[in-house]
Amino acid sequence: MNILDKIIEFKAREVAEKSSLVPTKLLERSIFFDSEVVSLRQYVTDPEKSGIIAEFKRKSPSKGLINGSAKPEKVSIGYMQAGASALSILTDQEFFGGSNDDLKTARRFNFCPILRKDFVLEEYQIIEAKSIGADAILLIAAALEPQKLKSLAYFAKSLGLEVLMEVHDADELDSCLCDGVDLVGVNNRNLKTFEVDIQTSIDLASSIPDSFVKVSESGLSKVDSLITLKNAGFEGYLIGENFMKTSRPEQAAYTFIKDFREALAKEKVNS
Repeated sequence: MNILDKIIEFKAREVAEKSSLVPTKLLERSIFFDSEVVSLRQYVTDPEKSGIIAEFKRKSPSKGLINGSAKPEKVSIGYMQAGASALSILTDQEFFGGSNDDLKTARRFNFCPILRKDFVLEEYQIIEAKSIGADAILLIAAALEPQKLKSLAYFAKSLGLEVLMEVHDADELDSCLCDGVDLVGVNNRNLKTFEVDIQTSIDLASSIPDSFVKVSESGLSKVDSLITLKNAGFEGYLIGENFMKTSRPEQAAYTFIKDFREALAKEKVNS
């Protein structure tokens, strides 16, 4: 059994248990549930912003503990002050060390789009995402049957949430793409082996219709890589580990985004 299979198996049990303990009617009473959604699509494509979706995560199955002492309040505020377009908050506890409280905290202190990063398998999790203050959810093609993914995407839209669909290859893109999706993320990390290669994004770029915002995910640690991806048609870049592995993720984000903007300006002058 690969890592993704283990995560899905665990998540299915976790969701079943949660839904039996906390009914959806209770989730819908959350102070966040009826809040207006901040558009991830709009913020990522805003030319005045960086396009970077800065991620808060404490650990990962491939790297183990990344940053056990980081505080979501300090890091999320710092990310936005650094010039990030949006936040991605890991809420999976078992494999990534996150929690719903991390996202709630980020929501209380930031007016910006927040992506709930988790392994969504059921409608219950989408209602839960809305109840903790998320503006967008992640749907992973490798974790869902195409019809299930589309059904969940349309359900998310019915609640006003935006959808980032994550794919790894052309087959997933072709079988799962639908108008319930707002952004298409190409994960450069193979979720079965956890190997990373940004060529995955570049190879898929031309296959993603321009009506969807293109986001490259994972393994992004160099400004030059973002320039290459931007020239390939990507407008969003999800970066977490490169920032979180430092003692001050918000400062790492500030320096990286500053260097990225300077590189873009230099390229514009040279062209």
